[in-house]
Amino acid sequence: MDAFFASIEQRDNPELRGKPVAVGGTTDRGVVAAASYEARKFGVYSAMATKVAIRKCPNLQIVKPRFDIYKKVSKQIQQIFLEYTDLVEPLSLDEAFLDVTKNKKGAASATLIAKEIKSRIRNETSLTASAGISVNKFLAKIASDYNKPDGLYLIPPEKVIKFIEELDIDKFFGVGKVTARKMHKLGIHKGKDLKSRDQSELIRLFGKPGIFYYNIVRGNDDRAVNPDRVRKSIGAELTFEKDLSTRFALIAELYKIEKILMERIDKAGKTGRTLTLKVKYADFEQITRSKTVQEKITEFSMLHNYSKELLQQIDISEKKVRLLGLTVSNLEDEDQAPDLQLTLNF
Repeated sequence: MDAFFASIEQRDNPELRGKPVAVGGTTDRGVVAAASYEARKFGVYSAMATKVAIRKCPNLQIVKPRFDIYKKVSKQIQQIFLEYTDLVEPLSLDEAFLDVTKNKKGAASATLIAKEIKSRIRNETSLTASAGISVNKFLAKIASDYNKPDGLYLIPPEKVIKFIEELDIDKFFGVGKVTARKMHKLGIHKGKDLKSRDQSELIRLFGKPGIFYYNIVRGNDDRAVNPDRVRKSIGAELTFEKDLSTRFALIAELYKIEKILMERIDKAGKTGRTLTLKVKYADFEQITRSKTVQEKITEFSMLHNYSKELLQQIDISEKKVRLLGLTVSNLEDEDQAPDLQLTLNF
């Protein structure tokens, strides 16, 4: 979906249409959750501090998020997807992978299916979506970001290799900003530069992800679209109204986060063995500390003790803390259905 949260607010409030809009917190510590395309022209993007966004765009309209509405619209859109295929893997409220190789409409063209789905979304929700069509997840994801908003981009099988070789490394799905900077320092700027490195070198430079980079730059991505994708983590975090500078204050706020996280763990019916503490300092530097234990974290007392241990590893002598977060991962897995490989015209 295109600027999903902001587009819904503009749809529902005519006074916001055509204006720069940011959905997010309105306090001094607020963060932008989504920005309209009018706002993006001023350099306003999601995850940006609201104060910074307003400096970039003084006329920015700040709207409090309505997640109940966003979830409702998301379900409406997913119902459209399910009319074409049961192989729908949501990534978030506004994004999903669809495998239409074998589809309910009996259509022979993935591109025509994408066009029809885009039209359905516009007619039924008054919102626009962008679609990427290709032979695997990696390429479809990249293609979906081309020609936004209301975009449609196809990378057919015969053009895959050339497309990847000429693709800027910063646009590789799965290559983050830190890794991209490291690659630039190594002289890796485009796909063809990455392709020139052998697998052993990429593993030495980047660890296990090096295997992934070696494969995707050759167009190899055999990950199936999984409608029953297992949740990998459960987390909770708080951004404080004022930066915290004492360990006592951090422990008190961490206790609140632990309570929220334990409720989410119980609600999800999941347990995990790895606990990660995230700390964001006042200067926006972010660090994490993790602990993996033998037994599953099923009781609040366990979560509380482990999180306190992680907090002891954090130095707050020189910097104040803006945000704390806790995540439980290494969750129990569920069985996955076997993959089905077919062919389809593009």
